[in-house]
Amino acid sequence: MKEEQKNFLIFAVIAAVVLFAWQPVARHFFPSSPKPAATQSGATPQPTPTPSAGPAVNAAKSTRNLNQVLGGSKAQRIPIDTPTLKGSIDLQGARIDDLVLKDYKQTVAKNSPPIRLLSPDGTPNAYFAGFGWHADGIPAPGMNTLWKASGSMLAPGKPVTLEADNGRGQRFRIQISVDDKYMFTVRQTIANTGNGPVQVTPYGFVSRDGESKDKDTWTIHTGPMSVHNGSADYDVDFKDLRKKGPSKFTTTGGWLGFTDKYWLTALVPDQAAPANGEFRAGNNDSFQADFTTNPMLVQPGQQKSYTSRFFAGSKDVSLLQHYENAGHVELFDKAIDWGWFEIVEKPIFYYLDWLFRMIGNFGFSIIALTFTIRLLMFPIAQKQFASMAKMRAAQPKIKALQERHKEDKARLQQEMMAFYKEEQLNPLGGCAPTLLQIPVFFALYKALELTIEMRHQPFILWIKDLSAPDPLTPVNLFGLLPFTPPHFLAIGVIPILLGVTMFFQFRLNPQAMDPTQKQIFGLMPWVMMFIMAPFAVGLQIYWITSNLLTIAQQQYLYSRHPALRTPKKT
Repeated sequence: MKEEQKNFLIFAVIAAVVLFAWQPVARHFFPSSPKPAATQSGATPQPTPTPSAGPAVNAAKSTRNLNQVLGGSKAQRIPIDTPTLKGSIDLQGARIDDLVLKDYKQTVAKNSPPIRLLSPDGTPNAYFAGFGWHADGIPAPGMNTLWKASGSMLAPGKPVTLEADNGRGQRFRIQISVDDKYMFTVRQTIANTGNGPVQVTPYGFVSRDGESKDKDTWTIHTGPMSVHNGSADYDVDFKDLRKKGPSKFTTTGGWLGFTDKYWLTALVPDQAAPANGEFRAGNNDSFQADFTTNPMLVQPGQQKSYTSRFFAGSKDVSLLQHYENAGHVELFDKAIDWGWFEIVEKPIFYYLDWLFRMIGNFGFSIIALTFTIRLLMFPIAQKQFASMAKMRAAQPKIKALQERHKEDKARLQQEMMAFYKEEQLNPLGGCAPTLLQIPVFFALYKALELTIEMRHQPFILWIKDLSAPDPLTPVNLFGLLPFTPPHFLAIGVIPILLGVTMFFQFRLNPQAMDPTQKQIFGLMPWVMMFIMAPFAVGLQIYWITSNLLTIAQQQYLYSRHPALRTPKKT
C-alpha cells in the first residue's frame, strides 16, 4: 500500500478513535476525581441538612407565562442591570430568577432575542438561585417571605441589601453585589437580639427544571458539575441523580452547579471554610445543586456573617481564568471540559484566539492556523518523504529477503532488522506527520465545540456560524425546494468540498496496485464527506485547507524525490 495512503488511513482511524472513544476510555481508567469524602479531614463531622426554605426541587409542576409572571411581580422585584446582564431579583423568597445575557443571542438572526439563562419557578425552563438559613428552634425566612430592599437597582458598585425579621428577635440580611461580568457576591448576616443563643446554617442553591438542552456526550460534559477536594468532577449526570439518588461531598474550596455547553451557573462557597455540597433530583424532572456550611452558634447581642458567590453567565475562557486567579475560585477554568488533551487544546485555542484578534475573522484565522501547523511540520514531512524514498529504493532487497526466508518467520524478522539498521532505514518514518496532526485536529475540534468565543462567528457568504454544520445543501437545491432533508442526507457545500479536495489529493498519489486497496481509497473521500458533514464548519475548513496544502507540498516534494511518483512494479 502506498505510504501516503497508509498514513492517511492511520490518521482517519486514530482520529475517529480519539473523537468518539477516547473520553469514555480515559474516564474509565483515569477517574477525574476521587470518591466524594464523607467529611473534611480534621473537621468536626456535620450532617448535610436539607434547606428548609427556598429550594423548590419538589415543588408541584406548573407552567405559567414568563411575561405574565415578571409583569405581575414587577412591584416586588429589584432590577439587575450590568454591562453584560439584565434581569431582576424577586423579593418574595429572595431569589435571583430573572437573567438574560446581553452579549449573546439565541440564533444568528439579527432580530434574535438574547439568551435567557434564569427564569422564575413555574415558568417554562424554570432556573433560579437563592440563599437562606436552616435554623434550629426558630423560624427562618422561607420561600414565601417578602424581603425589604435597601436599594432600587442592583448594578456594579451599587449593592442591594435585603432584610427580614422573624419576630422572635432575629434579623436576617442578604447583601448582594455584582461585578461588570457575571459574578454575584452574597453576604448573609444574622443578628440575634433575642434572649438565648440560636444555631443557624447558611445555604445556597440553584434549582432548574429539566435537563440541559445540550446533550452530555463522551467529549463534552453537560449537567451537574463540581470541583471538590482538589479536582473537577464530571462523573455525575442527570440520569444518575434520578436513578441513584443524591450525590454528596464535603470539601474546603471548590464550587458546584450546572454546566451547559456555553453557559454556567455555579455556587462558590467560602473557599477557606468547609462546605457540604449536594446534587439531587426532585419530582417533575427538577434538579438542584446546593451547599451548606457548618452550623453557626450566634449568642444574644451577636451577629455572624457568611460570604459566598454565585456565577451565572457564559464560559468565556479568559474570564473563567480571571476568576480562578484574581478571584481565587479553585479550578474555575475546569468549567470547560477540556479533557485529557488540555495540554494541546489550550495552546491551540489561545493561538487561534490571538489570530482572530489580529485578523478579525475566525474562518481566516483557522486557515492561518493550518498554514502555521503545516509550516512547523514541513521539516518533518521532508524527512518523511526522504525516508519513503529510501524505503522504496530498498524494496528489491527487502523482497529478496522475504523470498529467501519465507519459511522461517523468526529468521526473516532478524534479517529485516539487521537490514534496516545497516541501511539506516525507518519503516515507521512516514507516520510522524500523521501522528502529530491528530492532537491538533482533536484540539481544534474541542475548541470549536466547547469555547463560546467560536459561537456564532461568521466566515464568508452563507457561513454565519463556524461552530455549526454547513446549513447550505444541494439536496434541496440550496433551499429553493420547500423541504428540509433528513439529517443523514443534509450534506453541505463545505463537506462536499472536503470530499473533492481529498479525492484530488488521492489522485495525486500513484494508485495502489491491489484492486481492493484501489477501491477502498476511491471510496474514502466520499465516506469522509458524509462522516464530517455533521461537524462544525470550522473543522472542515481546517481539513480542506490542510488537503490543499498537502497537494502543494506533495508536488514540491515529489519534485525532490521523483522515484516516489512512479508506481513500483511488482
